[in-house]
Amino acid sequence: MRVPTLARAENQALAAAVATPARSDANRARDRYRNPQATLAFFGVRPKQTVVEIFPGGGWYSEILAPYVLNGGGTYYVAAPNERGLGGFKRLVEKDAALYGRAKQVTFPIRETGQAGVPDGSADVVLTFRNVHNWAMGDQPYADLAFKQMYAMLKPGGVLGIEEHRLPESADSAREKSSGYLKVSTVRRLAEQAGFRYAGSSEINANPKDTADWAQGVWTLPPTLRLGDQDRAKYVAIGESDRMTLRFVKPRR
Repeated sequence: MRVPTLARAENQALAAAVATPARSDANRARDRYRNPQATLAFFGVRPKQTVVEIFPGGGWYSEILAPYVLNGGGTYYVAAPNERGLGGFKRLVEKDAALYGRAKQVTFPIRETGQAGVPDGSADVVLTFRNVHNWAMGDQPYADLAFKQMYAMLKPGGVLGIEEHRLPESADSAREKSSGYLKVSTVRRLAEQAGFRYAGSSEINANPKDTADWAQGVWTLPPTLRLGDQDRAKYVAIGESDRMTLRFVKPRR
């Protein structure tokens, strides 16, 4: 499956956004695990596009996407279910309102109406990093709704980019409900039943040292290190989780 490549100027702009000194030192230290330039290039994110980041968390990718997209003439949405979910991004707004204040903060998913805060058919790219497991876990999973709303917000031909903690296909599927890891087949099923077409994968964010069988789930590993000082050196040496990096496309009708 052919993945579009960024033009030279786009690659340079993306490299500049990754290298910006405005990024926190703690976030920079994780580039070796998260490979932001290669990941965003694989998803085909371009600066003049309308880009939606689902569940931006503490704003790790926001520090890159905001200058890349907003300063490149594009539109950048951050989407989360509530104010708490956007707390990390709001701290970035407090730090630099001139940049981050230009982003559009919306609710996602919207359960009452079934329609997300991003207008239907308006986005070129929707991105979510290590979040699908949150939608599939718990007593009231809502992954089906989330994928349906992401599909709706994309233009025909638009891209859905997913990075997620990877559970081996041979593992007990019950572990998907508590470990923070998901199987590639599960993510593909969720996307494809929402209407997406699978458009390829990358091993950019793979980590063969991660066996994905930790008693405390993915949170055993950095950056959470749930066990504290217990075997800390071991888990730091392993690094962050093994991750799938998947690209889907909304078909052109």
